[in-house]
Amino acid sequence: MSRYTCAISQFANLTAFDILYKTAPQVVMIDRVVTPFWYIIGFLGNPISARIWLSRKVCKSNSSAVYFGSLAIVETVYLVLHVIYELQNAWGINTFHTPVRCEIFNFLLITPQYMVPMLVLGFTTERYIAVCHPFVMEKYCTVKRAVIVICCMGCASVALGLIQVYVWSYSDMFGCVFREGAEIFQQAWTWFTEMLLFLILPVACLLLNLLVIREIKRLSIESAAHGQGTNPASTITLLCVSFYFIFTLLPATIVYAMQQSITQGDSSLPLEQWASDPVWSSYFTYLTVRKIVEEICLSNYAAYFIIYYATGVYFRRSFRQLLCIPIRPKSRAVPADFSMSLTKGKHKCAETVVLNDNESPSDT
Repeated sequence: MSRYTCAISQFANLTAFDILYKTAPQVVMIDRVVTPFWYIIGFLGNPISARIWLSRKVCKSNSSAVYFGSLAIVETVYLVLHVIYELQNAWGINTFHTPVRCEIFNFLLITPQYMVPMLVLGFTTERYIAVCHPFVMEKYCTVKRAVIVICCMGCASVALGLIQVYVWSYSDMFGCVFREGAEIFQQAWTWFTEMLLFLILPVACLLLNLLVIREIKRLSIESAAHGQGTNPASTITLLCVSFYFIFTLLPATIVYAMQQSITQGDSSLPLEQWASDPVWSSYFTYLTVRKIVEEICLSNYAAYFIIYYATGVYFRRSFRQLLCIPIRPKSRAVPADFSMSLTKGKHKCAETVVLNDNESPSDT
C-alpha cells in the first residue's frame, strides 16, 4: 500500500477540524476561548458606533463620520460571517462545506475584509487633507464625496471578492478546498491582494499619519508662539483608529506570508505520531503563533468602539445619552482644530471656536 493510499485511508472518516483537534488542540482552544470575547465587544459596540456616527446630526456635516459609520457596518457584517466560519473550524459544525455554499461563503467572507483597509485609507486621507491642506478641505472632504468614494470602495471589494467563487470548490472527500487546477492562479491572486490591501494600503496609511503628526507638531509650535491653544480631538480619534489598524494588521500579513516557507510533515504517519514528529511539531508551532496573531487582528473588527469612547468627547456624550445617563452641560469657549497657511508671505490662521464642546459633532 502506497504512502498516499495510507494517508487517504486514515483521513477517510475525518474532517479538517477532527485532524486539527487531534494534532494541535491548542489552536482550537485559542479560537474557542478568545474569539467569543471579540464577538461580545463587536456585536455590542459596532451597532452603537454606527448609530452615533450615521445620525443625521453628525454625518450631515462630518464626512469622517460617514467613514466611521460605514466601517462599523462592514465590521458587523464580517463578524456575522465569522461566526459561521468559527462554527465550522473551531466547533466542527458543518456550516458551509457543501456544494455552491462553499464558493458563495468564501466570496462573502473575504469581501468585507477587502473593504476595511479601503475605508481606513479613506478617512486617513481625509484627515491628511484637512490638516496639511486645509484650504482644499471644503472641496474634497464633503459628505457627498465620502458617500461616492465609499460606494466605489464597495464595488471594488465585491469585484475582488468574486474571484473567490472561481478559486474555491467543494470536494466530496476534502470538503471546501481550492479548486483543482487553479492552485497557481490562487497563489498569485492571494499574494497580489494580500500585498495590495494588507501591506501597501496600511503602509500608505502609516506614511499619511506621520505627515499629519508632523504638521500638527508644527502648528502647535506656531500656535504656542501666538498664545493660542489647540483641541485636535477628532484628529486624535482618527490617528488612533488608523494606527491600531496598521499595527494589528501588518503582523497578520507577515505571518501569512511566511506560510509558504513552513513545511508540513509526512501525512502518511499515524495521527498519534504527528505531535512527536519534528517537522509536524514545527508546523503546529507556526499554526499556534499564527492563530494568536489572527486573534489580535480580529480585534480590528470589534475594538474601535473602545477607541471612539476613549478619545471622542462627542461620542462619549452620545453614548451616555443612549444609556439615559444625565450629563452636566459645560458652556465654555473651546478652540477647535485650526490651520495656518501663507497669505502674501504672512501666516494666516483659520480657527473655529466651539462655544459648547458637548454639543459639537465635529469634536469627535
